[in-house]
Amino acid sequence: MGFLKNFNRDINQGIHENWTSLETEDQLRKAIEDSKDKPVGFFKHSTRCGISSRAKYVLEDDWDLAKDEIDFYYIDLLKFRPISNLVAELTQVIHQSPQIIIMKDGDVVLDASHHDITVAEIKEVIE
Repeated sequence: MGFLKNFNRDINQGIHENWTSLETEDQLRKAIEDSKDKPVGFFKHSTRCGISSRAKYVLEDDWDLAKDEIDFYYIDLLKFRPISNLVAELTQVIHQSPQIIIMKDGDVVLDASHHDITVAEIKEVIE
C-alpha cells in the first residue's frame, strides 16, 4: 500500500518536499560550489524506467534527512538531459540511470546506481 501512497504523491506533487528540481546550468554550478560548505546530492531519474521509479520510491519512502543536512537535487532525465550530461562532465562520474551522486567539500564522496541507492549510504558519507 505504501507504493500506491507514493505513486499518488508523485502524480500530485512531483518530487519529495525536501528536494529541488535541477533545471539549469547556473543552478548546477552553484550546487557544486555550495558542496564546499554543505553536502549536496543529485538524483538522476528516468520517468520511463521501472528500476528508476523503484529507486525513487525507496529514496522518498526512507527519506528522513533534513534540509539543513543536505541539499538534494532531482534531475528529470527526459526533460533535462543536457543538465544530466553536464553533471557527469563536471563531477567526472560516468552517467547511469537511476543514479545518485553525493558531493562534500567540493568532491564526489558517493556515486551509486540502480539497487545500490539508499538513504543509509547517503547518511554514512555526509556525517
